[in-house]
Amino acid sequence: MKFSLPRQRFYQEINRDDENIDLAVAALCVAWEEYPDLDIERYLNALDTMASEAAEKLPAERYPMRVIQALNEYLFDDLGFQGNRDDYYNPQNSYLNDVIDRRLGIPISLSLLYLEIAKRLDFPMVGIGMPGHFIIRPNFEDAGIFIDVFNGGEVMFPEDCENRLRQVYGQPIRFRPEFLEPISSRLFLVRMLTNLKAVYISKQEMSKALSAIERILLLNPDSIMELRDRGLLYYQAGRSVEATQDLERYLEMRPNAPDASTIQQLLEKLNN
Repeated sequence: MKFSLPRQRFYQEINRDDENIDLAVAALCVAWEEYPDLDIERYLNALDTMASEAAEKLPAERYPMRVIQALNEYLFDDLGFQGNRDDYYNPQNSYLNDVIDRRLGIPISLSLLYLEIAKRLDFPMVGIGMPGHFIIRPNFEDAGIFIDVFNGGEVMFPEDCENRLRQVYGQPIRFRPEFLEPISSRLFLVRMLTNLKAVYISKQEMSKALSAIERILLLNPDSIMELRDRGLLYYQAGRSVEATQDLERYLEMRPNAPDASTIQQLLEKLNN
């Protein structure tokens, strides 16, 4: 398969050991496909500059809470970053270059910005992929605190995280400890691309949704549901050979899937 230059660099980045994946580079490669003239180095330099400016605000003694307070003051008060509540499903909220330029984002993209600046300050943090919401925490044993970047860097404890999920879903949910486990770099990127996939499907921009799925499958080739969805988008695009391959493989892997009969009917149409 011949990849475009942005896809090649994305593929190169994600084929490192997970702990060595540069999330900023990978995220900017995702944006590069949307913006062909994107200068990745410009935005990496912007992150470096923000980290240097934030460093000037750090206290002499780097206690976690003081570092977080200094980062919050810099990002949210000085620079004015905020969650885009008014236009949450705008795809620009998911592209790191747009987040930097517009000072607007969704939970995962703002978390990425925060993580990258913290990394440059040697203050290790990790992403926490809760259902329906994304937060971060210091990467220290028994840190016990979490940061909701979408809500201005609000510091939360585990019970606050449970309450936040109730707010997100509008109803009580069964909270499980694994909701607060760190997420890998690959799963971070999968989640970011899944957001883009959903946005583009809602906008009926199927070629861009397909592009998101293709990159998800580069990260997780065994994702059966993404394989099915790629086959369905191939079908809609009239790419019958690719659609047949994906949908046949889906049925081979999940012969008793709830939608097996529907998929079989599509395959019969493709083969006629």
